[in-house]
Amino acid sequence: MPIQKKSNRLYQRVADKLAREIRSAKFVPGQRLPAERDLAQRFDVSRPTIRESIIALEIIGLVEVRKGSGVYVLESDKSEGDLEGLDIGPFELIEARMMLEGEIAALAAKLANREQIADLEKILDDMDRENRAGVSGEIADREFHLAIAQITDNSAVVSALEHLWDVRYHSPLCIRLLNQVRATGVKPIIDEHRQIVDSIASGDPDAARAAMHGHLTKVTQSLLEATEVDAVRRARAEVEKQRRRFSAGVTSE
Repeated sequence: MPIQKKSNRLYQRVADKLAREIRSAKFVPGQRLPAERDLAQRFDVSRPTIRESIIALEIIGLVEVRKGSGVYVLESDKSEGDLEGLDIGPFELIEARMMLEGEIAALAAKLANREQIADLEKILDDMDRENRAGVSGEIADREFHLAIAQITDNSAVVSALEHLWDVRYHSPLCIRLLNQVRATGVKPIIDEHRQIVDSIASGDPDAARAAMHGHLTKVTQSLLEATEVDAVRRARAEVEKQRRRFSAGVTSE
């Protein structure tokens, strides 16, 4: 008897369960899925995991995310693709980066010389220019984090971090969410990156580790908030539209 392949990614396991329920008509086309918080409680996972699961179902065409309204089921026989090909999710990726980059920053604080600190300062200037010019892709952001890894003088560490950034640019799940975040105007925060540089320059490993963890924690929060803010903004815009229509009707009387 062949062994059934089981996904090792938590968001895929949750998405697979929801997909089976949709295809078995537990959720019918046009029906709104339960709220994100309720799904998180039901599956005993975090809201970021539910967010990744919903994005996965959206990519393969089983649901439609209507901003400011909810997640709605589509015709299951029109879905395309499978969950296995969606790669690592954005929140899982940041979690991995936090584990790796916290220790990278701590080691860099022990090893960094003046020239390397100056290089980081220069990259911060590049990041600021990219922000003001509206450059997408976070080129300087990637260069900044890899430059810190290079301070460790460990090629395996640098390669590991390069791989995580490559996943960021190639995972369909990461691409979908990051595009949504960029559309809301979220950009790399210069002050957070400067705090990392200052901690490394001070030679304090604990402060450098904490600064990196703090930065990546805020990145996670911004990913969640950006999509929620987008939904709220659209909802508010609709309310304002209705208010103006009502006001116009009152005035016309």
